[in-house]
Amino acid sequence: MKKNIGTADRTIRILLGIVIILLGIIFQSWWGLIGIIPLFTALSGTCLLYMPFNISTLKKKAE
Repeated sequence: MKKNIGTADRTIRILLGIVIILLGIIFQSWWGLIGIIPLFTALSGTCLLYMPFNISTLKKKAE
């Protein structure tokens, strides 16, 4: 799959995923499992929701 997540976007997704998971653990709620989604997208470097809109937060390479 084509990567479409840049460094800043990836960092935000990792932090957000960790916070959501920790809040789920603290409040003993299964909603914390939603934090897996931003973690997965950050680690894979691909956001499936960006694809249909042709969005990419990667920096363009100089040609």
